[in-house]
Amino acid sequence: MTVSEKIEWSDFTKVEMRVGTILSAEWFEKAKKPAYQMQIDFGSYGIKKTSAQITKRYDPESLIGKQIIAVVNFPPKQIANIMSECLVLGAVEDHASVVLLTPDQKVENGTRIG
Repeated sequence: MTVSEKIEWSDFTKVEMRVGTILSAEWFEKAKKPAYQMQIDFGSYGIKKTSAQITKRYDPESLIGKQIIAVVNFPPKQIANIMSECLVLGAVEDHASVVLLTPDQKVENGTRIG
């Protein structure tokens, strides 16, 4: 397998990945594919809403208080009846089974990934 299209360093630096803590997670009934609707605290960058198709490995209760990594500078995107304000990152295995990317130690919400 080969790596997809090469990007320049300046392209990478435009992607703002930050650490946030999940405040709430619940079934997203209106989503087309099984997903959770979440609110994530990014410290001084605010609390952002999103949805994530992470139902195969996680239940909502286990997500509360978990620190994750997300892209926070995409424009908002309408997903069913909410505006998603960030993109939670994860490793996607076969059959869309997602393992969340998380820091291995607790850090301040809003910490930049680089």
